Amino acid sequence: MAEVVDNFDWDNVGASGFGGNYSAEQRAEMEQMYSETLTTVQEEEVIKGTVVGITDRDVILNIGFKSDGLVPLSEFRDLPDLKVGDEVEVFIEDQEDQNGQLILSRKKAKIKQAWKAIYDALENDTVLEGVVKRRTKGGLIMDLDGVEAFLPGSQIDVKPIRDFDIYVGRRMEVKVVKINAAFDNVVVSHKVLIEKDLEKQREAILNNLEKGQILEGVIKNMTNFGVFIDLGGVDGLLHITDISWGRIAHPSEVLQLDQKLNIVVLDFDEAKKRISLGLKQLTPHPWDSLPADMGVGSKVKGRIVNVADYGAFMEIIPGVEGLIHVSEMSWSQHLRNPQDFIKQGDVVEAQILTLDRDDRKMSLGIKQLSEDPWTRGDFGTKYAVGTNHNGLVRNLTNFGLFVELEEGVDGLVHVSDLSWTKKIKHPSEVVKVGDRLDVVVLELDVANRRLALGHKQLEENPWDTFQTVFTPGSVHKATITDKNDRGAVLELPYGIEGFAYPKSLSKEDGSQAENGETLDFRVIEFSKDDRRVVLSHSAVYNQQAEEDTRASKFTKKKPAAGAAAAQGEGKLSDLKKTQPAEKSTLGDLDALSALRDKMLGNEQGAE
Repeated sequence: MAEVVDNFDWDNVGASGFGGNYSAEQRAEMEQMYSETLTTVQEEEVIKGTVVGITDRDVILNIGFKSDGLVPLSEFRDLPDLKVGDEVEVFIEDQEDQNGQLILSRKKAKIKQAWKAIYDALENDTVLEGVVKRRTKGGLIMDLDGVEAFLPGSQIDVKPIRDFDIYVGRRMEVKVVKINAAFDNVVVSHKVLIEKDLEKQREAILNNLEKGQILEGVIKNMTNFGVFIDLGGVDGLLHITDISWGRIAHPSEVLQLDQKLNIVVLDFDEAKKRISLGLKQLTPHPWDSLPADMGVGSKVKGRIVNVADYGAFMEIIPGVEGLIHVSEMSWSQHLRNPQDFIKQGDVVEAQILTLDRDDRKMSLGIKQLSEDPWTRGDFGTKYAVGTNHNGLVRNLTNFGLFVELEEGVDGLVHVSDLSWTKKIKHPSEVVKVGDRLDVVVLELDVANRRLALGHKQLEENPWDTFQTVFTPGSVHKATITDKNDRGAVLELPYGIEGFAYPKSLSKEDGSQAENGETLDFRVIEFSKDDRRVVLSHSAVYNQQAEEDTRASKFTKKKPAAGAAAAQGEGKLSDLKKTQPAEKSTLGDLDALSALRDKMLGNEQGAE
């Protein structure tokens, strides 16, 4: 049982409140001592706190304020060994919430400190370390102490990166290159750190570089025209033509990305820092390995590697090529597209025509493997003058056309040898390229390889018959097919053409005959050698009376079949059938002669 104090002053106790026993001086001293134990804090400030307790959900921190703060334990996952007494930085979100509790956040403290470190790194050009969280389109996302930063794919390394996934989860040192404060975006680069490390190595390589030097490199990029090789800080170009002695369409046919290989320095431009490299130069030239007995006249076999307008290149062995000119592909004298004879990738046999081992040039021929048709023993007999043939029209010119009778044997058909009756201005009026045409040999010159052919000569010359039909003074129906200032072209029976002067086209009523009209025309002149017929329409009605007199004089005579046929539209075959019955008497000849003289006199008088 407690001991009771005698004579205790209960009045003094009841008269004063809590702490009433302190004097004013003692109270002031106590308040000062208490205030010194507290820390003045401000919201949105980062301060250090001490861990005073750890529960299953929170961490209790003493920041020297009048109350302790709670921070979720999940914000300390990066500190698995956290214990009481450790100091950590926290962010003051609120000094006192509705429950009077101090609200702290370690996550926001880390983010704020991280942004401060990012700005300092950009300003002072310092290095930061972070963890690659994931890959994204065009690069990687890094975690810089709670702040996400973008690392572009082009800034990861000095060489192109084809697989970004290998960097996920890896810690990397980077430099800040750009900050967008409005969107809280940060762009970093790891490449700049590598370039600084390689700068010294690059300078050492360039200072010691010289032509002919053999170096080791790694293929970092591949293009259609060559590959870029990393020589340890400096890049060089290995052109596609310097990869192999043989032709290749793309470097990938013989090389691979990231492949290590030895190369030789071919050229170096110190001003532009350009290095030209070679790979094939490390092996002997294939021309040096050609057999000694290979020479002009030797037969070789190879693959066509390129086809140009003037010929094709055949690869005998890789690095050794010869040109087959288009003129050496066929005995034909007409140069054609090489694609007509050969295709890229074909394997063909050829004969060596020229060989220059010093200049490493070779010309080949294919036609030499077959016999020249012009030198065959039976050539003169097969294509003797007067023999008939059927050939392929190969080419058209203004003066004629070329017909190929067989491979290497061509002949010329002059435009004047296409038709007996029509005046052909261009061969295209009769045939086109690719048509087949019947011809007859007119001339043969084996020495000069010339063959003259004719087409109209396959038929008899109808002008021998025409001269008995279109006699001067005879009248025939004709159609005007073409008219100009010089005169008009007329279409006569049997397909023959005639000509009339402008003054001869006057009608009886004074008007002029026009294109397409069919009228009676009198023959003024006929020339078999020149194949020329001159006619006049005005001479028909000017001499009608004289024609009536001549007709009455010979009423007892039977009209010739040819003359009767000449009055209408006839065929050459009909003309030939009736020709034997048509004979002239002396009286006919005298009358025709007198008529012609009189007609010419009247014509001159009219003019």
